[in-house]
Amino acid sequence: MNSVPQPTGLLGLSQRQPPANLQAEQALLGALLSNNKAYERVSEYLAAEHFADAVHGRIYAAIQRRVEAGQLADAVTLRAEFEHSGVLTEVGGPAYLARLLSAMVGIINAGEYGRVIHDAWLRRQLVDLGEMVVNRAFGADAELNAKEQLEAAEQSLFDLAKDGGNEGGFVTFSRALTDAVGMAERAFTSGGGVSGLPTGLRDLDAKTGGLHPSDLLILAGRPGMGKTALATKIAFGAAKSVLRAAEDAGGPGAVPKGGCAIFSLEMSADQLATRLLSEEARVSGDRIRRGEIMQRDFDKFVEVSRELARLPLYIDDTPAITISALRTRCRRLKRTRGLDLVVVDYLQLMRPAAGSRPENRVQEISQITQGLKAIAKELAVPVIALSQLSRQVESREDKRPQLSDLRESGSIEQDADMVMFVYRDDYYLKMQEPKQTAFDNGEKFQDAMSGWQQKMEHAHNRADLIVAKQRHGPTGTIPLFFEAEFTRFGDLDIVHGHNDAY
Repeated sequence: MNSVPQPTGLLGLSQRQPPANLQAEQALLGALLSNNKAYERVSEYLAAEHFADAVHGRIYAAIQRRVEAGQLADAVTLRAEFEHSGVLTEVGGPAYLARLLSAMVGIINAGEYGRVIHDAWLRRQLVDLGEMVVNRAFGADAELNAKEQLEAAEQSLFDLAKDGGNEGGFVTFSRALTDAVGMAERAFTSGGGVSGLPTGLRDLDAKTGGLHPSDLLILAGRPGMGKTALATKIAFGAAKSVLRAAEDAGGPGAVPKGGCAIFSLEMSADQLATRLLSEEARVSGDRIRRGEIMQRDFDKFVEVSRELARLPLYIDDTPAITISALRTRCRRLKRTRGLDLVVVDYLQLMRPAAGSRPENRVQEISQITQGLKAIAKELAVPVIALSQLSRQVESREDKRPQLSDLRESGSIEQDADMVMFVYRDDYYLKMQEPKQTAFDNGEKFQDAMSGWQQKMEHAHNRADLIVAKQRHGPTGTIPLFFEAEFTRFGDLDIVHGHNDAY
Protein backbone atom coordinates (compact mmCIF):
# COMPACT_ATOMS: atom_id res chain seq x y z
CA MET A 1 0.00 0.00 0.00
CA ASN A 2 1.42 3.33 -1.05
CA SER A 3 1.57 5.92 1.72
CA VAL A 4 1.37 9.64 1.02
CA PRO A 5 4.76 11.17 1.89
CA GLN A 6 4.78 13.73 4.67
CA PRO A 7 5.34 17.35 3.58
CA THR A 8 8.94 18.38 3.89
CA GLY A 9 10.94 21.57 3.49
CA LEU A 10 9.06 24.71 2.47
CA LEU A 11 5.78 22.85 1.89
CA GLY A 12 5.79 21.72 5.49
CA LEU A 13 6.58 25.22 6.70
CA SER A 14 3.78 26.74 4.62
CA GLN A 15 1.18 24.71 6.55
CA ARG A 16 2.10 26.40 9.83
CA GLN A 17 -0.17 29.13 11.11
CA PRO A 18 1.16 32.71 10.88
CA PRO A 19 2.32 34.14 14.24
CA ALA A 20 -0.57 35.72 16.18
CA ASN A 21 -1.75 36.12 19.77
CA LEU A 22 -5.53 36.57 19.77
CA GLN A 23 -5.72 36.42 23.58
CA ALA A 24 -3.36 39.39 23.87
CA GLU A 25 -5.48 41.26 21.31
CA GLN A 26 -8.66 40.57 23.31
CA ALA A 27 -6.98 41.51 26.61
CA LEU A 28 -5.67 44.80 25.17
CA LEU A 29 -9.03 45.79 23.68
CA GLY A 30 -10.71 44.96 27.00
CA ALA A 31 -8.19 47.18 28.84
CA LEU A 32 -8.77 50.03 26.37
CA LEU A 33 -12.57 49.78 26.68
CA SER A 34 -12.45 49.78 30.47
CA ASN A 35 -10.00 52.70 30.71
CA ASN A 36 -9.15 54.90 27.74
CA LYS A 37 -5.93 56.10 29.45
CA ALA A 38 -4.41 52.73 28.55
CA TYR A 39 -4.38 53.99 24.93
CA GLU A 40 -1.44 56.27 25.78
CA ARG A 41 0.70 53.19 26.46
CA VAL A 42 0.30 51.80 22.92
CA SER A 43 -0.71 54.72 20.69
CA GLU A 44 2.86 55.58 19.63
CA TYR A 45 3.55 52.32 17.81
CA LEU A 46 0.34 50.26 17.49
CA ALA A 47 -2.01 50.59 14.49
CA ALA A 48 -5.22 48.80 13.47
CA GLU A 49 -3.44 46.79 10.76
CA HIS A 50 -1.13 45.22 13.37
CA PHE A 51 -3.99 43.06 14.69
CA ALA A 52 -4.16 39.52 13.28
CA ASP A 53 -7.97 39.41 13.64
CA ALA A 54 -9.60 41.93 11.29
CA VAL A 55 -12.51 42.37 13.74
CA HIS A 56 -10.06 43.35 16.49
CA GLY A 57 -8.38 45.80 14.10
CA ARG A 58 -11.74 47.43 13.32
CA ILE A 59 -12.59 47.76 17.03
CA TYR A 60 -9.13 49.22 17.77
CA ALA A 61 -9.54 51.74 14.92
CA ALA A 62 -12.90 52.86 16.40
CA ILE A 63 -11.34 53.25 19.87
CA GLN A 64 -8.40 55.16 18.35
CA ARG A 65 -10.71 57.50 16.42
CA ARG A 66 -12.87 58.34 19.45
CA VAL A 67 -10.01 58.75 21.94
CA GLU A 68 -8.01 61.02 19.60
CA ALA A 69 -11.16 63.10 19.07
CA GLY A 70 -11.44 63.54 22.86
CA GLN A 71 -14.52 61.30 23.12
CA LEU A 72 -15.28 58.35 25.40
CA ALA A 73 -14.69 54.90 23.88
CA ASP A 74 -16.38 52.11 25.84
CA ALA A 75 -18.72 49.17 25.11
CA VAL A 76 -21.79 51.44 25.11
CA THR A 77 -20.46 54.21 22.79
CA LEU A 78 -18.84 51.71 20.41
CA ARG A 79 -22.08 49.68 20.21
CA ALA A 80 -23.98 52.85 19.24
CA GLU A 81 -21.32 53.79 16.64
CA PHE A 82 -21.23 50.32 15.06
CA GLU A 83 -25.04 50.17 15.08
CA HIS A 84 -25.24 53.54 13.34
CA SER A 85 -22.78 52.49 10.62
CA GLY A 86 -24.49 49.09 10.20
CA VAL A 87 -21.44 46.93 11.08
CA LEU A 88 -22.41 45.80 14.60
CA THR A 89 -22.95 42.18 13.51
CA GLU A 90 -19.62 42.21 11.62
CA VAL A 91 -17.73 42.97 14.87
CA GLY A 92 -19.53 40.22 16.81
CA GLY A 93 -22.42 42.26 18.19
CA PRO A 94 -22.92 43.57 21.76
CA ALA A 95 -22.08 40.15 23.20
CA TYR A 96 -18.54 40.24 21.80
CA LEU A 97 -17.87 43.75 23.16
CA ALA A 98 -18.96 42.51 26.61
CA ARG A 99 -16.73 39.44 26.21
CA LEU A 100 -13.75 41.70 25.50
CA LEU A 101 -14.33 43.50 28.80
CA SER A 102 -14.27 40.18 30.66
CA ALA A 103 -10.99 39.24 28.86
CA MET A 104 -9.26 42.28 30.34
CA VAL A 105 -6.69 41.38 32.98
CA GLY A 106 -5.54 44.87 33.97
CA ILE A 107 -4.69 48.17 32.27
CA ILE A 108 -1.21 48.08 33.79
CA ASN A 109 -0.40 45.29 31.32
CA ALA A 110 -1.72 47.19 28.28
CA GLY A 111 1.77 48.20 27.10
CA GLU A 112 2.99 44.59 27.34
CA TYR A 113 -0.01 43.32 25.34
CA GLY A 114 0.63 46.00 22.71
CA ARG A 115 4.26 44.91 22.30
CA VAL A 116 3.22 41.24 21.94
CA ILE A 117 0.70 42.19 19.20
CA HIS A 118 3.25 44.38 17.39
CA ASP A 119 5.90 41.65 17.60
CA ALA A 120 3.50 39.08 16.10
CA TRP A 121 2.70 41.52 13.27
CA LEU A 122 6.41 42.01 12.54
CA ARG A 123 6.87 38.23 12.43
CA ARG A 124 3.96 37.91 9.98
CA GLN A 125 5.59 40.55 7.77
CA LEU A 126 8.83 38.57 7.86
CA VAL A 127 6.96 35.40 6.88
CA ASP A 128 5.33 37.24 3.94
CA LEU A 129 8.68 38.70 2.94
CA GLY A 130 10.28 35.24 3.10
CA GLU A 131 7.54 33.79 0.88
CA MET A 132 8.05 36.62 -1.60
CA VAL A 133 11.82 35.94 -1.70
CA VAL A 134 11.20 32.20 -2.26
CA ASN A 135 8.58 32.80 -4.98
CA ARG A 136 10.85 35.26 -6.79
CA ALA A 137 13.74 32.82 -6.60
CA PHE A 138 11.52 30.17 -8.22
CA GLY A 139 10.84 32.59 -11.07
CA ALA A 140 7.60 34.33 -10.07
CA ASP A 141 9.11 37.68 -11.10
CA ALA A 142 11.06 36.99 -14.28
CA GLU A 143 12.02 40.68 -14.67
CA LEU A 144 14.46 40.51 -11.75
CA ASN A 145 17.67 38.51 -11.98
CA ALA A 146 19.21 36.93 -8.86
CA LYS A 147 21.36 39.96 -8.01
CA GLU A 148 18.38 42.32 -8.31
CA GLN A 149 16.30 39.95 -6.17
CA LEU A 150 18.93 40.21 -3.43
CA GLU A 151 18.72 44.01 -3.58
CA ALA A 152 14.90 43.96 -3.58
CA ALA A 153 14.85 41.63 -0.56
CA GLU A 154 17.30 43.81 1.32
CA GLN A 155 15.28 46.94 0.47
CA SER A 156 12.10 45.29 1.79
CA LEU A 157 13.90 44.28 5.00
CA PHE A 158 15.27 47.80 5.41
CA ASP A 159 11.81 49.33 4.90
CA LEU A 160 10.33 46.93 7.46
CA ALA A 161 13.08 47.73 9.98
CA LYS A 162 12.71 51.48 9.36
CA ASP A 163 8.91 51.72 9.34
CA GLY A 164 7.91 48.86 11.62
CA GLY A 165 10.84 48.52 13.98
CA ASN A 166 9.37 50.84 16.61
CA GLU A 167 12.61 52.81 16.84
CA GLY A 168 13.04 56.48 17.64
CA GLY A 169 10.98 58.42 20.15
CA PHE A 170 11.82 61.37 22.32
CA VAL A 171 15.30 62.39 23.39
CA THR A 172 15.47 64.29 26.67
CA PHE A 173 16.44 67.93 26.32
CA SER A 174 19.38 67.43 28.69
CA ARG A 175 20.77 64.74 26.35
CA ALA A 176 20.29 67.03 23.32
CA LEU A 177 22.04 69.85 25.22
CA THR A 178 24.98 67.57 26.05
CA ASP A 179 25.40 66.73 22.35
CA ALA A 180 25.18 70.43 21.39
CA VAL A 181 27.81 71.41 24.00
CA GLY A 182 30.06 68.57 22.76
CA MET A 183 29.84 69.91 19.21
CA ALA A 184 30.63 73.46 20.40
CA GLU A 185 33.61 72.11 22.39
CA ARG A 186 35.00 70.38 19.28
CA ALA A 187 34.73 73.65 17.33
CA PHE A 188 36.39 75.58 20.18
CA THR A 189 39.30 73.16 20.69
CA SER A 190 39.96 72.75 16.95
CA GLY A 191 41.07 76.39 16.82
CA GLY A 192 39.55 76.98 13.40
CA GLY A 193 35.91 76.82 14.44
CA VAL A 194 35.43 73.46 12.69
CA SER A 195 33.17 71.10 14.63
CA GLY A 196 32.59 68.67 11.74
CA LEU A 197 34.84 66.84 9.30
CA PRO A 198 37.29 69.29 7.60
CA THR A 199 37.03 69.61 3.81
CA GLY A 200 40.55 70.86 3.14
CA LEU A 201 39.11 74.17 1.88
CA ARG A 202 39.60 76.92 4.46
CA ASP A 203 36.76 79.26 3.43
CA LEU A 204 34.25 76.42 3.01
CA ASP A 205 35.07 75.16 6.52
CA ALA A 206 34.71 78.71 7.86
CA LYS A 207 31.19 79.05 6.40
CA THR A 208 29.93 75.56 7.26
CA GLY A 209 31.99 74.47 10.27
CA GLY A 210 33.02 71.38 8.31
CA LEU A 211 30.90 68.43 7.16
CA HIS A 212 28.39 67.27 9.76
CA PRO A 213 27.00 63.78 10.41
CA SER A 214 23.51 63.00 9.01
CA ASP A 215 23.66 65.89 6.51
CA LEU A 216 22.84 65.47 2.81
CA LEU A 217 24.83 67.97 0.73
CA ILE A 218 24.07 68.58 -2.94
CA LEU A 219 26.93 69.86 -5.11
CA ALA A 220 25.49 70.93 -8.47
CA GLY A 221 26.70 72.57 -11.66
CA ARG A 222 26.56 72.47 -15.43
CA PRO A 223 28.90 70.04 -17.26
CA GLY A 224 32.48 71.32 -17.41
CA MET A 225 32.30 73.37 -14.20
CA GLY A 226 34.47 70.96 -12.19
CA LYS A 227 31.92 69.23 -9.91
CA THR A 228 33.86 65.96 -9.80
CA ALA A 229 37.19 67.76 -9.22
CA LEU A 230 35.72 69.73 -6.30
CA ALA A 231 34.05 66.66 -4.79
CA THR A 232 37.30 64.66 -4.96
CA LYS A 233 39.16 67.63 -3.45
CA ILE A 234 36.71 67.62 -0.50
CA ALA A 235 36.95 63.80 -0.12
CA PHE A 236 40.76 64.06 -0.34
CA GLY A 237 40.83 66.80 2.34
CA ALA A 238 38.49 64.81 4.60
CA ALA A 239 40.57 61.62 4.19
CA LYS A 240 43.74 63.56 5.05
CA SER A 241 42.14 64.89 8.24
CA VAL A 242 41.02 61.34 9.22
CA LEU A 243 44.57 60.04 8.67
CA ARG A 244 46.07 62.99 10.57
CA ALA A 245 43.73 62.40 13.53
CA ALA A 246 44.73 58.71 13.62
CA GLU A 247 48.44 59.60 13.55
CA ASP A 248 47.99 62.23 16.28
CA ALA A 249 46.37 59.60 18.48
CA GLY A 250 48.47 56.54 17.58
CA GLY A 251 51.70 57.90 16.13
CA PRO A 252 53.14 57.63 12.57
CA GLY A 253 51.87 54.59 10.70
CA ALA A 254 48.63 54.37 12.68
CA VAL A 255 45.72 52.86 10.74
CA PRO A 256 42.75 55.25 10.64
CA LYS A 257 39.41 53.94 11.96
CA GLY A 258 37.36 55.64 9.29
CA GLY A 259 37.50 56.78 5.71
CA CYS A 260 35.75 58.32 2.73
CA ALA A 261 33.75 56.33 0.18
CA ILE A 262 33.45 57.67 -3.39
CA PHE A 263 30.77 56.11 -5.61
CA SER A 264 31.92 57.11 -9.09
CA LEU A 265 29.12 56.25 -11.51
CA GLU A 266 30.61 58.26 -14.38
CA MET A 267 34.37 57.72 -14.16
CA SER A 268 36.23 54.46 -13.56
CA ALA A 269 38.35 53.99 -10.43
CA ASP A 270 41.63 54.29 -12.36
CA GLN A 271 40.45 57.51 -14.08
CA LEU A 272 39.60 58.98 -10.69
CA ALA A 273 42.97 57.86 -9.28
CA THR A 274 44.74 59.45 -12.28
CA ARG A 275 42.91 62.71 -11.62
CA LEU A 276 43.97 62.73 -7.94
CA LEU A 277 47.54 61.88 -8.95
CA SER A 278 47.50 64.71 -11.52
CA GLU A 279 46.26 67.22 -8.93
CA GLU A 280 48.80 66.28 -6.28
CA ALA A 281 51.80 65.82 -8.61
CA ARG A 282 50.77 68.93 -10.62
CA VAL A 283 51.16 67.16 -13.95
CA SER A 284 48.47 67.66 -16.58
CA GLY A 285 46.09 64.70 -16.87
CA ASP A 286 46.04 65.23 -20.63
CA ARG A 287 49.82 64.76 -20.77
CA ILE A 288 49.54 61.63 -18.61
CA ARG A 289 47.03 60.07 -21.02
CA ARG A 290 49.20 60.86 -24.05
CA GLY A 291 52.37 59.63 -22.35
CA GLU A 292 54.06 63.04 -22.74
CA ILE A 293 55.78 63.00 -19.36
CA MET A 294 59.44 63.34 -18.38
CA GLN A 295 61.38 61.05 -16.07
CA ARG A 296 61.18 63.63 -13.28
CA ASP A 297 57.38 63.68 -13.67
CA PHE A 298 57.25 59.90 -13.37
CA ASP A 299 59.51 59.98 -10.29
CA LYS A 300 57.15 62.53 -8.76
CA PHE A 301 54.22 60.23 -9.52
CA VAL A 302 55.82 57.40 -7.59
CA GLU A 303 56.60 59.68 -4.64
CA VAL A 304 53.10 61.18 -4.54
CA SER A 305 51.39 57.79 -5.04
CA ARG A 306 53.13 56.45 -1.91
CA GLU A 307 51.66 59.30 0.11
CA LEU A 308 48.20 58.92 -1.45
CA ALA A 309 48.16 55.15 -0.90
CA ARG A 310 47.99 55.72 2.87
CA LEU A 311 44.80 57.77 2.62
CA PRO A 312 41.59 56.00 3.73
CA LEU A 313 39.83 56.55 0.37
CA TYR A 314 37.61 53.83 -1.09
CA ILE A 315 36.29 54.00 -4.68
CA ASP A 316 33.31 52.07 -6.06
CA ASP A 317 32.85 52.58 -9.81
CA THR A 318 29.74 50.39 -10.29
CA PRO A 319 27.69 52.08 -13.06
CA ALA A 320 23.97 52.76 -12.43
CA ILE A 321 24.17 51.51 -8.83
CA THR A 322 20.85 51.20 -6.96
CA ILE A 323 20.18 53.01 -3.70
CA SER A 324 19.83 49.68 -1.86
CA ALA A 325 23.20 48.39 -3.15
CA LEU A 326 24.84 51.68 -2.16
CA ARG A 327 23.34 51.39 1.33
CA THR A 328 24.60 47.80 1.70
CA ARG A 329 28.15 48.72 0.69
CA CYS A 330 28.22 51.74 3.01
CA ARG A 331 27.01 49.63 5.94
CA ARG A 332 29.65 46.98 5.22
CA LEU A 333 32.42 49.58 4.95
CA LYS A 334 31.34 51.27 8.19
CA ARG A 335 31.30 47.91 9.98
CA THR A 336 34.67 46.68 8.65
CA ARG A 337 36.85 49.80 8.27
CA GLY A 338 34.83 52.76 9.51
CA LEU A 339 33.14 55.48 7.46
CA ASP A 340 33.24 59.28 7.79
CA LEU A 341 32.02 60.57 4.40
CA VAL A 342 30.12 59.33 1.33
CA VAL A 343 30.42 61.02 -2.09
CA VAL A 344 28.08 60.06 -4.96
CA ASP A 345 29.04 61.18 -8.49
CA TYR A 346 26.40 61.73 -9.64
CA LEU A 347 22.74 61.62 -8.55
CA GLN A 348 21.00 61.32 -11.95
CA LEU A 349 23.03 58.18 -12.84
CA MET A 350 21.69 56.25 -9.84
CA ARG A 351 18.70 53.89 -9.94
CA PRO A 352 15.96 53.47 -7.32
CA ALA A 353 15.70 50.25 -5.28
CA ALA A 354 15.33 47.06 -7.33
CA GLY A 355 11.71 45.95 -7.52
CA SER A 356 10.29 49.47 -7.09
CA ARG A 357 8.64 51.02 -10.12
CA PRO A 358 8.33 54.81 -9.85
CA GLU A 359 5.69 56.31 -12.15
CA ASN A 360 8.01 58.99 -13.55
CA ARG A 361 11.52 60.42 -13.38
CA VAL A 362 10.58 63.00 -10.74
CA GLN A 363 9.39 60.24 -8.37
CA GLU A 364 12.52 58.24 -9.15
CA ILE A 365 14.84 61.11 -8.21
CA SER A 366 12.71 61.76 -5.13
CA GLN A 367 13.18 58.13 -4.00
CA ILE A 368 16.94 58.40 -4.53
CA THR A 369 17.36 61.67 -2.57
CA GLN A 370 15.19 60.35 0.28
CA GLY A 371 17.29 57.17 0.28
CA LEU A 372 20.55 59.14 0.44
CA LYS A 373 19.21 61.24 3.33
CA ALA A 374 18.16 58.03 5.12
CA ILE A 375 21.71 56.62 4.66
CA ALA A 376 23.21 59.84 6.07
CA LYS A 377 20.97 59.60 9.16
CA GLU A 378 21.29 55.84 9.66
CA LEU A 379 25.11 55.77 9.41
CA ALA A 380 25.55 59.25 10.97
CA VAL A 381 27.87 60.44 8.17
CA PRO A 382 27.69 63.38 5.75
CA VAL A 383 26.65 62.39 2.21
CA ILE A 384 27.69 64.60 -0.73
CA ALA A 385 25.69 63.94 -3.89
CA LEU A 386 26.64 65.63 -7.16
CA SER A 387 23.82 66.76 -9.42
CA GLN A 388 23.41 68.09 -12.94
CA LEU A 389 21.63 71.38 -13.57
CA SER A 390 18.96 71.92 -16.22
CA ARG A 391 19.78 73.63 -19.52
CA GLN A 392 17.68 76.67 -18.64
CA VAL A 393 20.87 78.14 -17.10
CA GLU A 394 22.29 78.53 -20.61
CA SER A 395 19.27 80.52 -21.84
CA ARG A 396 19.66 83.26 -19.20
CA GLU A 397 21.93 86.28 -19.51
CA ASP A 398 23.12 85.75 -15.92
CA LYS A 399 24.49 82.20 -15.95
CA ARG A 400 24.85 81.92 -12.18
CA PRO A 401 22.87 78.85 -11.00
CA GLN A 402 19.76 79.12 -8.82
CA LEU A 403 17.85 76.55 -6.74
CA SER A 404 15.17 76.41 -9.45
CA ASP A 405 17.81 75.06 -11.88
CA LEU A 406 18.14 71.74 -10.01
CA ARG A 407 17.26 69.15 -12.60
CA GLU A 408 14.18 66.90 -12.53
CA SER A 409 12.93 67.26 -8.98
CA GLY A 410 12.19 69.79 -6.29
CA SER A 411 12.80 66.98 -3.78
CA ILE A 412 16.56 67.49 -4.28
CA GLU A 413 16.24 70.96 -2.76
CA GLN A 414 13.73 69.75 -0.17
CA ASP A 415 15.72 66.76 1.15
CA ALA A 416 19.14 68.48 1.11
CA ASP A 417 20.56 70.14 4.23
CA MET A 418 22.90 72.14 2.01
CA VAL A 419 22.87 72.98 -1.71
CA MET A 420 26.06 74.29 -3.34
CA PHE A 421 26.69 75.35 -6.94
CA VAL A 422 30.06 75.40 -8.73
CA TYR A 423 30.34 78.33 -11.12
CA ARG A 424 33.26 79.52 -13.27
CA ASP A 425 32.85 82.80 -15.14
CA ASP A 426 35.72 82.10 -17.54
CA TYR A 427 33.86 79.03 -18.90
CA TYR A 428 31.17 81.28 -20.39
CA LEU A 429 33.49 84.23 -21.11
CA LYS A 430 35.57 82.06 -23.48
CA MET A 431 32.47 81.62 -25.63
CA GLN A 432 31.94 85.40 -25.76
CA GLU A 433 35.29 86.24 -27.39
CA PRO A 434 34.63 89.12 -29.85
CA LYS A 435 34.76 88.20 -33.56
CA GLN A 436 36.18 90.86 -35.93
CA THR A 437 33.48 90.15 -38.51
CA ALA A 438 30.82 91.35 -36.04
CA PHE A 439 32.22 94.94 -35.96
CA ASP A 440 32.08 97.77 -38.48
CA ASN A 441 35.63 98.97 -37.86
CA GLY A 442 38.83 97.85 -36.19
CA GLU A 443 38.62 100.43 -33.37
CA LYS A 444 35.31 99.06 -32.05
CA PHE A 445 36.69 95.54 -32.30
CA GLN A 446 39.83 96.50 -30.31
CA ASP A 447 37.70 98.15 -27.60
CA ALA A 448 35.50 95.06 -27.33
CA MET A 449 38.57 92.79 -27.29
CA SER A 450 40.25 94.91 -24.60
CA GLY A 451 37.13 94.77 -22.40
CA TRP A 452 36.83 91.00 -22.93
CA GLN A 453 40.50 90.45 -22.04
CA GLN A 454 40.09 92.43 -18.81
CA LYS A 455 37.11 90.28 -17.82
CA MET A 456 39.06 87.10 -18.69
CA GLU A 457 42.03 88.26 -16.62
CA HIS A 458 39.77 88.92 -13.64
CA ALA A 459 38.08 85.51 -14.01
CA HIS A 460 41.34 83.61 -14.69
CA ASN A 461 41.98 80.79 -12.17
CA ARG A 462 38.86 81.72 -10.21
CA ALA A 463 35.75 79.76 -9.36
CA ASP A 464 32.77 80.50 -7.16
CA LEU A 465 31.17 78.01 -4.79
CA ILE A 466 27.66 79.37 -4.24
CA VAL A 467 26.02 78.13 -1.01
CA ALA A 468 22.36 78.58 -2.00
CA LYS A 469 20.86 76.70 0.93
CA GLN A 470 22.23 75.79 4.34
CA ARG A 471 19.95 74.64 7.15
CA HIS A 472 22.52 75.28 9.88
CA GLY A 473 24.27 78.42 8.71
CA PRO A 474 24.54 81.35 6.30
CA THR A 475 24.32 81.26 2.53
CA GLY A 476 26.66 83.19 0.24
CA THR A 477 29.48 82.85 -2.29
CA ILE A 478 32.90 81.36 -1.50
CA PRO A 479 35.67 82.34 -3.97
CA LEU A 480 38.02 79.46 -4.83
CA PHE A 481 41.25 79.08 -6.80
CA PHE A 482 40.98 76.83 -9.86
CA GLU A 483 43.74 75.51 -12.12
CA ALA A 484 42.13 74.19 -15.29
CA GLU A 485 45.31 72.37 -16.38
CA PHE A 486 45.19 70.09 -13.34
CA THR A 487 41.42 70.48 -12.67
CA ARG A 488 42.53 71.47 -9.18
CA PHE A 489 40.64 73.57 -6.64
CA GLY A 490 42.26 75.37 -3.71
CA ASP A 491 41.87 78.29 -1.31
CA LEU A 492 41.98 81.74 -2.89
CA ASP A 493 44.11 84.54 -1.45
CA ILE A 494 44.20 87.82 -3.35
CA VAL A 495 47.53 89.55 -2.83
CA HIS A 496 48.37 92.77 -4.75
CA GLY A 497 45.80 91.92 -7.41
CA HIS A 498 47.14 88.40 -8.05
CA ASN A 499 45.51 85.08 -7.23
CA ASP A 500 47.54 82.74 -5.05
CA ALA A 501 46.41 79.24 -4.09
CA TYR A 502 47.23 77.78 -0.71
